[in-house]
Amino acid sequence: MAFTGNFFCTSFKDELLEGVHDFRVSGGDIFKLALYTNAASFTAATTSYTVTNEVANSGTYAAGGGALTNISPTTTGTTAFTDFADLSFTTATITARGALIYNTTPAHTYTTPSCVVLDFGTDKSSSNGTFTIQFPVADAANAIIRIA
Repeated sequence: MAFTGNFFCTSFKDELLEGVHDFRVSGGDIFKLALYTNAASFTAATTSYTVTNEVANSGTYAAGGGALTNISPTTTGTTAFTDFADLSFTTATITARGALIYNTTPAHTYTTPSCVVLDFGTDKSSSNGTFTIQFPVADAANAIIRIA
């Protein structure tokens, strides 16, 4: 098993402090989510998008994955958070174990820097149907990206 849980990439943490990523809805960067098979190997040292062990093109899924719809960052109490709208790939035959969220339009000189690795826990599949990534509620306790 290559996936070992959900985590922020270490480079992402550094890039947040450098102002590389902009999650705002209006004027923010474009983030994408790519799907991977269980053969993919991601660690905290992962720094950018890769095609290695990405699922095959199928239906509306193509190499590089799909563009995410940002939900503007906000705060509740002392926690800042952001999230994305759910993402679906239609008429797709896919088996994926996890995903990589990465930035396609970062500030500075970075190229497709990785942000978050998602481990689905088991293989998830669709057969000529809709494969949906359902993001958690966008709040301080559940959002996909939280800084407490």
